[in-house]
Amino acid sequence: MGRISRTTSYAIASSMQDNQHQPPFITCTTFNILAPIYKRLNHEDQNCRESDFKACWLARNQRILDWLLYERSSIICLQEFWIGNKELVDLYDKRLGDTGYINFKLARTNNRGDGLLIAVQKEYFTVVNYKELHFNDCSDRVAQLLHVELAFPFSQCQNSDVRHEILIVNTHLLFPHDPSLCLVRLHQVYKLLQYIQSYQNEHQLKPLPIILCGDWNGSKRGHVYKFLRSQGFVSSYDVAHHYTDADAHKWVSHHNHLGNICAVDFIWLLNPDKYQKLLQTSWSEALFSMFKYLLRRDSLTERDAFAFLKVDNEDCITYSSFCAALIQLNLIGHCHGLSVEETKDLWVQADINGNGVIDYKGFLQQIWNPTGSDQRDDKNGQHDDETDGSETIGFNVKNAVLFPPEVEKGRWPEDYSLSDHATLTVVFSPIRMLCHTTK
Repeated sequence: MGRISRTTSYAIASSMQDNQHQPPFITCTTFNILAPIYKRLNHEDQNCRESDFKACWLARNQRILDWLLYERSSIICLQEFWIGNKELVDLYDKRLGDTGYINFKLARTNNRGDGLLIAVQKEYFTVVNYKELHFNDCSDRVAQLLHVELAFPFSQCQNSDVRHEILIVNTHLLFPHDPSLCLVRLHQVYKLLQYIQSYQNEHQLKPLPIILCGDWNGSKRGHVYKFLRSQGFVSSYDVAHHYTDADAHKWVSHHNHLGNICAVDFIWLLNPDKYQKLLQTSWSEALFSMFKYLLRRDSLTERDAFAFLKVDNEDCITYSSFCAALIQLNLIGHCHGLSVEETKDLWVQADINGNGVIDYKGFLQQIWNPTGSDQRDDKNGQHDDETDGSETIGFNVKNAVLFPPEVEKGRWPEDYSLSDHATLTVVFSPIRMLCHTTK
């Protein structure tokens, strides 16, 4: 297809743009490039890392750059970028800069050594603003937000009143080394969405397309995936391949240090015509979903779960008994757990009557099976709701490709050596759409 093989997004987009009736396409690549300080060269000696051997890390990163520049995606988001090594940083700055990219880099906090990089092609975008988010948690994770305007008009969007702006976000969430850290990762996504929302409010932005890229360190079965879906985001790769939320084993993108293969790298899309729940509502539902998962893991029925939560010798749940149960489930009472304020907010979401107690019926409705859940099928990221009448651009997902190609079939090739992650590239087609009314 096009000038080069199917595995190349540039070829996909170029072949489409050969048709004069087609609008320009935006391509986006996300790639965890495995920082040399983490790459083990000897499984018997865990301290033997690639960072100690310049010839090794330099050659591998030259090959990574060769591949990225062969792809020539409009947007490049990298994770585990070895920002602590000036020679490697200069290498990326020069090779990406020489080919028309503008780069933004962000180190993890507490001198972890690695970080993030966003690069965008200057011929495609004008940078409006760049922001950095420090999660300030146990994992020293960070996120980048890049606000850009498309630098060329689309045939479908010639009206000068139509906004051509996009928010691009790049992050790398915590790996859950133990079960308590799953809550930390969920919290990181909540903070990220709060930050995006605050940025939009601060700059009085109407809804615009949001592209979230990164290594999310969680699969389609996890709480992070479900949380983002509840906020209207769609997994671009799954949209392109017509996979549903239940198709959790169709593809993989990571061969982790435990020897497992899993799908953890995503490019999420939220279009401006997309219905969004209140963020606080989605957050509460995500926490109750985690709560329910932990109880079901111990084979507790809904009756057992209510008994676990309620006050001894009474048929109701109180705030104190609720907190006691959360402590037993390891959701509060330690540095990675919910704060006192967050715990109180969660209780308020459950105690809708505000009378300080929750009976069995209230438990079923507000905790076990929240009625606020929005069960709908929106594989293509479309939803028919009220709009405010203003126009903006959005995106259709035209194609999405993982490399190496074996991972698209759920297999990890032994001869792949660029990283322990696959690359994910998505081709977006711009379209005009109406902004959704804020609920």
